Amino acid sequence: MTDTSADLVILGGGSGGYACALRAAELGLSVVLVEKDKLGGTCLHRGCIPTKALLHAAEVADSARDGDQFGVKSSLEGIDIAGVNSYKDGVVNRLFKGLQGLVKSRGITYVNAAGTLTSPTTVEAEGVTYTGRHVVLATGSYARSLPGLDIGGRVVTSDQALNLDFVPERVVVLGGGVIGVEFASVWRSFGAEVTVVEALPRLVPNEDEYLSKQLERAFRRRGITFKTGVRFTGVTQDDTSVSVNLESGEQLDADLLLVAVGRGPNSAGHGFEEVGVATDRGFVVTDERLRTSVPGVFAVGDLVPGLQLAHRGFQQGIFVAEEIAGLNPSTIDEAGIPRVTYCEPEVASVGLTETAAKEKYGEVQTLVYDLGGNGKSQILKTSGAVKLVKAGAKGQDGPVVGVHMIGARVGELIGEAQLIYNWEAFPGEVAELVHAHPTQNEALGEAHLALAGKPLHAHG
Repeated sequence: MTDTSADLVILGGGSGGYACALRAAELGLSVVLVEKDKLGGTCLHRGCIPTKALLHAAEVADSARDGDQFGVKSSLEGIDIAGVNSYKDGVVNRLFKGLQGLVKSRGITYVNAAGTLTSPTTVEAEGVTYTGRHVVLATGSYARSLPGLDIGGRVVTSDQALNLDFVPERVVVLGGGVIGVEFASVWRSFGAEVTVVEALPRLVPNEDEYLSKQLERAFRRRGITFKTGVRFTGVTQDDTSVSVNLESGEQLDADLLLVAVGRGPNSAGHGFEEVGVATDRGFVVTDERLRTSVPGVFAVGDLVPGLQLAHRGFQQGIFVAEEIAGLNPSTIDEAGIPRVTYCEPEVASVGLTETAAKEKYGEVQTLVYDLGGNGKSQILKTSGAVKLVKAGAKGQDGPVVGVHMIGARVGELIGEAQLIYNWEAFPGEVAELVHAHPTQNEALGEAHLALAGKPLHAHG
């Protein structure tokens, strides 16, 4: 008989839920973790990990196709989608097994069943009531659609797109945010004709406008078509194709329509409202310490309004475990959470966009450092840039409040960028750090040298 009472009962075993469980167990708290699907949640099984595996396969395809640029005689014979899926699933399964082992080794009571919140201290799963001193809601999110747009047949979300057994020849992607541009990038590398439709005026609309312009330019070069500032009005499909209608009167014909219009909170049907947990458009409302409107009940991850990122949920899970254990952890600054879009070229940012920084600080100074001046970027044959946003006018001291990057592999540079933002570093302080040569990391160093008023290679 499993123990049905614990210090924490966690509803949901994704990035937020399992991180909370592992940290709480490490701190000596007893934990019940309830998950109806697979441990690891969306991120591991239907999100970050499998999509990045596809994106790596896409990079390999591009390398094979473009070998001549580097004096290497290679060509792309084709995409073995069964082989790609086997590679992707292998990565997921290894991580899944590792995570299962971790949870088991920490003495966490794992309940693989659908759970319902039945009171501020109880969760019911398969007829058993689990009682906790605290309850943590971590039920995550689902792939949203638009009103009247039914998913099925040749209309898919990222969930189905990850497991396709064919490469579409022509595909329309509805939504030019992170998920949309990542899939557009994969399918283009695999040889498809891709059209992205975004209702807002630009691709990756949550990023700094400069990055959107650079990504649009790169997509044009790659032959990815996109239509921005235009709304979808309807879709019809048959056994072999799909027709997408836009408010401009245009009709797009394709093999597949990917609906990538964001993710909605998984809050319905879990008893939240019945117990009195306040929600806003389905999202669970919390304070900065992730407490819900019901005392003793916390919420983490995609369920909570804000950035829907696995590493945000993960950090929030750790925060809540430490909060319950009485460690009084520092609150999480949402702007300090790094953001990466893994299309080709990659987009990575942390802190405030230029527009947001102007709203907050009034005067700001910006600097753009082109990757054309960076040796490693030239070796990789990537173009792109690093854009810095500093609080205060030119000539005034002030911290760097935004770092925005685009180019192959710039996601790997976000580690230093987030330290710069979160430690409120001044440009001159970063300029004193030695950046290894030749690395793309040097581009960050050079950008800060230029912003500090001592450009070596930049045209300041």
